[in-house]
Amino acid sequence: MNSFEGKAAFVTGGASGIGLALARALAEAGTRVMIADIEEEALGKAVASLQGNLAEVRGVVCDVASAESVGRAAKAAIDAFGKIHVVCNNAGVGGSAGAENVSLEDWRWVIDVNLMGVVHGVKTFVPHIKSHGEGGHIVNTASMAGFLGIGTGFGAYTATKYAVVGISEALAMELAPQNIGVSVLCPGWVNTKIIDSRRNWPKEYGEPPARTLGPLADRIAELVRTGMEPADVAALVMQAIRDGQFYVFTHPHMRPPLEERFKNVLADYRKLGPAPGEKAP
Repeated sequence: MNSFEGKAAFVTGGASGIGLALARALAEAGTRVMIADIEEEALGKAVASLQGNLAEVRGVVCDVASAESVGRAAKAAIDAFGKIHVVCNNAGVGGSAGAENVSLEDWRWVIDVNLMGVVHGVKTFVPHIKSHGEGGHIVNTASMAGFLGIGTGFGAYTATKYAVVGISEALAMELAPQNIGVSVLCPGWVNTKIIDSRRNWPKEYGEPPARTLGPLADRIAELVRTGMEPADVAALVMQAIRDGQFYVFTHPHMRPPLEERFKNVLADYRKLGPAPGEKAP
């Protein structure tokens, strides 16, 4: 996408963190933005903070775990702007750590938001973008946890982020002929409110799980608090949309463990023997 001027965008989880930074960056580039978020009060403040000299910004309450809620929010965006070109499926939550600590309700919540939230956004907006024929771009927020699942203990979170990477890879191939780009954002530690995700725990799941305690949880909280600023992440995403770049990584120091992962994968794969036409070592 060469220009954002005059386009319209829909950003979930847009009232804070990376979502708000994406909304700001898009508005500054001349894009009309519909911010969708489950927190009504925070949403109002976010919209107010972006109104003024930027492109038109509106807000809509949306629970991405609900297909119906996403559908209503999408209708509000399309009614307001006519056409949506950029969709940022960004809303996400954390989860409990440790296999024995993650309840089935916790699993369902994390999957409903992190994975099904992306599915609902794709299912709702891709037909619309195809229908107006002007092209567009889908940004799905995953995580470095979608490539490096070790060391955190957050199995449910990691599972959803691996899934988002896979969905995005398949979607990119499918939508390329339709002039619809796809990017998957895989940030490392970013200074957001994800540690406090339980503030939005759904009542239908009963009492929220207790906060994970211990040295690992403390270390993760510190890494988040001192992490990259969301505005810097948003700048990388904006450039990726312009360049048609698929993977959006944020932390160069995480490349060595990623390289080590793929080295180990290939090493085990080679135990099957040489590929057709390949010489045996």
